[in-house]
Amino acid sequence: MSKRVLIVDGARTPFIRAKGRGPFLASDLAVSAARALLLRVGVLPTQIDEVITGCVMPSAYEANISRVVGLRLGLDESIPAWTVQRNCASGMQAVVSAMESIQRGQSQVVLAGGCEAMSQAPLLFSPAMVDWLLRLQQQKNILAKLKTGLALRPPFFKPIVALLLGLKDHQVNLGMGETAEILAHDFNISRQKMDAYSVQSHQRFAAAQKEHRLSEIVPIYDNQGHCYDYDDGVRVDSSLEKLAKLAPVFDLRYGQVTPGNSSQITDGAAYLLLASEEAVKHYRWPVLGEIVDYNWAALDPSRMGLGPAYAIPPLLARNHLTLNDIDYWEINEAFAVQVLACIEALASNEYCQNKLGMPKALGTLPMDRLNVDGGAIACGHPVGASGARIILHLLHTLRQHKAKQGIASLCIGGGQGGAVLLNTKGA
Repeated sequence: MSKRVLIVDGARTPFIRAKGRGPFLASDLAVSAARALLLRVGVLPTQIDEVITGCVMPSAYEANISRVVGLRLGLDESIPAWTVQRNCASGMQAVVSAMESIQRGQSQVVLAGGCEAMSQAPLLFSPAMVDWLLRLQQQKNILAKLKTGLALRPPFFKPIVALLLGLKDHQVNLGMGETAEILAHDFNISRQKMDAYSVQSHQRFAAAQKEHRLSEIVPIYDNQGHCYDYDDGVRVDSSLEKLAKLAPVFDLRYGQVTPGNSSQITDGAAYLLLASEEAVKHYRWPVLGEIVDYNWAALDPSRMGLGPAYAIPPLLARNHLTLNDIDYWEINEAFAVQVLACIEALASNEYCQNKLGMPKALGTLPMDRLNVDGGAIACGHPVGASGARIILHLLHTLRQHKAKQGIASLCIGGGQGGAVLLNTKGA
């Protein structure tokens, strides 16, 4: 399994903030990103061995969405495709699965990434309405149907928002925002500190847009000819004064987590082309970087935001690295408090010893090398795509700064964490 796996290139769509029902299905976004990537590199359909896609909520029209994407791209029907789901890390899981497939020699070239159209999440019938409809369908004569029909009650019509169900951990009966509030309490992180981090995220992302440092983004067009060519959730005018006016949404009385210091509900897709060293040499492709190693970790679901703090230390230890050996970091910004809590945990001797089984604190993540172009608080968090986005953007960051090594990490709903080690040494 020591075979090198190279990332040839990648592309993503703009992340589009949900404002009602969006114009794209998840597969529309995926095809747009993947097609642009393949055209940019000059990949022929016959050169791809496998397609792997992460997606959490594909529509009913997109069963095994990876297969849908592969066929819509015009790939031969003989090319296998499969879909993975690890909540917020689904896009990262797709990339890691591609890495493993290449290391095993099963594939030489894999198209991998993630997509999500959160604005397309359906409204569901309540269980009472479903039961009533089933009873009505089972009746054999008109009188029985009329009797069942009279049992219909107005509350049956109340819809269930699937997106809200998906953003709740039903094992601990907590929404993701409520787990963020727990971290704020555990680490005594103030509302002002959260808001200040959020303003920084918007400012950094706005600067990256203005300075054209987001070259991984490709424009997409809807059926009306409208062009989407930038992440539209970025607020250039974000300020502490404006964020202070927002009310908490998860703990109305004592809470500190607001829409302003949380990631946004967003649609988007991101794909990478991974290949063996032999395939890269054979096809004479460029190389963006190398995926070296990865680590998954699990923890208390009620504190799921600490996932990166659990995933990063074993990854560093296994590769004989210290915190200072990493040039740049990407930690997905599900919530401002979640990133801040990870920083606090890794810098705490007590936490690292008692919770992570380490002899001492890992150290303090450097803020000037963490999410240097902002993150999901500014651009949004389409859950299936974010893991692929942070890997792709970290590689671009390393190249732009002529740096060698980086780690991309995220927390995962349900109480997990993931981290990937990347480098550009051979690129």
